[in-house]
Amino acid sequence: QVQLVESGGGLVQTGGSLGLSCVVSGSGSEYYSIAWFRQAPGKEREGVACIDSSSGRTIYGDSVRGRFAISRDNAKNTVYLKMDTLTSEDTAVYSCAAAIIPTILKSSMDYWGRGTRVTVSS
Repeated sequence: QVQLVESGGGLVQTGGSLGLSCVVSGSGSEYYSIAWFRQAPGKEREGVACIDSSSGRTIYGDSVRGRFAISRDNAKNTVYLKMDTLTSEDTAVYSCAAAIIPTILKSSMDYWGRGTRVTVSS
């Protein structure tokens, strides 16, 4: 069983930056790739970014590529999501999830965190 706990959400102005954290724990958690997803009101859950468990390989969704950066500190069992140049379109609940393979397909995730809310205001 793998547990994921997100933190760092909040209110930020358009054009600003915000960082999210996902603490990963549980048996075998070090072998899982970790992805970030987001779900805005009335919209489907969208894959944002993913980082491989060992190689550090990253994958980004088209809507955030170049603005968001995912990173991982295995010593702290934590995955980070740095979000820059935020717009109202980035307002959503952000969740991290774990999968055996590096992917941002939600159907491939085995474990999910509960999410943290990000609101971008003008």
